[in-house]
Amino acid sequence: MLRIATWNIGLDRQGPGILVQDLTRGEDPQIAAIARVARALDADVLLLTAIDYDLGGVALQLLADRLAAVGVDYPHRFAFRPNTGMQTGFDVDGNGRIGDPRDAQGYGLFSGHGGMAILSRLPLDQDGARDHSAFLWRDLPDTLSPDGPSLSAIQRLATTGFWDVPVITRTGPLHLLAWHATPPVFDGPEDRNGKRNHDEAAFWRHYLDGALPMPPPEAPFVLLGDGNLDPADGDGLLEGIAALLAHPALQDPLPTGTHGRSEPTHLGDPALDTVLYDNLGGLRLDYVLPSASLTVTAAGVFWPAPDDPLAADLAAASRHYPVWVDLDL
Repeated sequence: MLRIATWNIGLDRQGPGILVQDLTRGEDPQIAAIARVARALDADVLLLTAIDYDLGGVALQLLADRLAAVGVDYPHRFAFRPNTGMQTGFDVDGNGRIGDPRDAQGYGLFSGHGGMAILSRLPLDQDGARDHSAFLWRDLPDTLSPDGPSLSAIQRLATTGFWDVPVITRTGPLHLLAWHATPPVFDGPEDRNGKRNHDEAAFWRHYLDGALPMPPPEAPFVLLGDGNLDPADGDGLLEGIAALLAHPALQDPLPTGTHGRSEPTHLGDPALDTVLYDNLGGLRLDYVLPSASLTVTAAGVFWPAPDDPLAADLAAASRHYPVWVDLDL
């Protein structure tokens, strides 16, 4: 059995080097809570979203050391440079300035702000990893991009990244297809973020279909990360994630948890929610979607009962809750 999980961990700080500083000091209560949750989650492979990237992987190494200290050893770690904070040189948000967080390829206060990272007990084929994060938005079939010609010539589709990273298992490589999409809000009437969120999900459909310039992924694979869109509730072009969930190459194991809140105005099953917002309530934003040929033995949203001490740790760690799937390879 192999447990694959994803977690929007909320380790995105307000400036470069701050996360390294927090990890080095060892006094941050959020990081302590994250370590306890990771120990209980006990994933073999864990994709973290919303974690700051640095070129030397210092923060990721320090986090892995912190987890090892509580008994969760991840000897294999990986991260590509994310698009977040990588400046375009354009006034993307139209505020009359360039160099702002929204003028970057993906929103970011600095280069590497809120990237992604993989922690694994199994070896990762780093030489065989493919990074499709430079794929241009305009090149997506049926793109919804509202950008003009100049910006379109450089604007990447991935807010954070599109990764294909093989995990080396006893039965052969298992490809992790990782992404963290933009939230479909925080824009104007042009709905640029909503359209981009839709097209980030559409990228994976076209990738699976072999309809992009790069070859499709080799099965078996697991598509996972923060899609930042609920297929039934909340803002955004919901058909984007709904179409991805219905793709025949994927299976949706419908992982469930229990946050105990009633959502009478929501159409979706609250047991599928992976994040709680004060104003929006619960939404399903985080996904682990194995390829259709894989055998899923169990799946869930890691959401302990309110009287479990881990419930307080999860609340201190992140608004998001880990999503996990157990596979029989």
